[in-house]
Amino acid sequence: MFVVANMITSIAEVINIILSFYMVVIIIRALISWVNPDPYNPIVQFLYKVTEPVLHPVRRLMPVYNIGIDLSPMIVIVVIIFLRSFLVNSLIQLAHRMQ
Repeated sequence: MFVVANMITSIAEVINIILSFYMVVIIIRALISWVNPDPYNPIVQFLYKVTEPVLHPVRRLMPVYNIGIDLSPMIVIVVIIFLRSFLVNSLIQLAHRMQ
């Protein structure tokens, strides 16, 4: 049973790393949006390709109205923090109970 517990712990750690990396990518994308980036730059293209599938549905649910501020990165970061604290911790606690 300890093998399954170790596997669940490892999966939780990998999920935590992926969510942390994605949160950093979203923060970088939000910072780059404050300037006028070159759309043909490979880094800018990578950031847009990686973050747009998540940010676009949030933008549809929360229109910008007339204030001109895009709050979708902040909402996605809050969801990532929730997933890290709920999902990752739940998996680690499950693994500890299985040992």
